[in-house]
Amino acid sequence: MKALILVDIQNDFIPGGALAVPGGEEIIALANQLQPKFDLVVATQDWHPAHHKSFASQHEGKQVFETTQLQGLEQVLWPDHCIQGTPGAEFSPALDMTKVEAIFRKGTNPEIDSYSGFYDNGHLKSTALAQYLTGKGVTSVFLAGLAADYCVYFTALDALQEGFTTSIIEDATRAISADGFAQAREEILQRGGHVISGSSIL
Repeated sequence: MKALILVDIQNDFIPGGALAVPGGEEIIALANQLQPKFDLVVATQDWHPAHHKSFASQHEGKQVFETTQLQGLEQVLWPDHCIQGTPGAEFSPALDMTKVEAIFRKGTNPEIDSYSGFYDNGHLKSTALAQYLTGKGVTSVFLAGLAADYCVYFTALDALQEGFTTSIIEDATRAISADGFAQAREEILQRGGHVISGSSIL
């Protein structure tokens, strides 16, 4: 069975939001078109407490996009974004949510960031996404969403590690950095994943 994972298509990641991905809004129409082609559609949602340690505002003297250490891992310091209960954390109103059967929230632990929809960055805690998909009989996952070089990429890595046949739908993602996504794309392919276009599904 095939599942579509919609990764973090939230207001703060779309132009006008706190951590806008360039062209982020351009993927939504395709994400909506793709959903009927899948047996199962789920979504991930960045859901940070206001004092999350991945925010530059929580580190005196540090600027946005500088790096620090969190839980022994290198951490990019982001603008405050996707704070629980705020409009920025909500899914884009343009995104069709009627087929989404479950939402998996991540980034809720203030001490560690969580790019992947499966685990936090240190793999300390699971979101139970893998167990949910397995319980539904899913063997193949397809990823659309934001951002291609962070949350989509790390979700794909974990999906491969969990044993799912994994495909990134390239035209249904946008990256913060083109160079970053080029590297991420190469690693996904090297690990046995696939990078495809939406037209191959439609």
